[in-house]
Amino acid sequence: MNQLNDRLMNLEIFVANQEKIIEELNTEIIRLSKITDVLVAQNKILIESLKESPVKPLLEETRPPHY
Repeated sequence: MNQLNDRLMNLEIFVANQEKIIEELNTEIIRLSKITDVLVAQNKILIESLKESPVKPLLEETRPPHY
């Protein structure tokens, strides 16, 4: 009977540790999701700004007057 209680206690400890790890992973996923949302928004802004004033290839750039 004592061995059964020990097994049950070990399983309860294991499950408690798993719940803690799952909660930590969930918190990290939420944090990374927020960062991803910000990065996606920044990319959209950059793409729109490039559409409005595209970067010219170096050959098309006008040289400064001192050349």
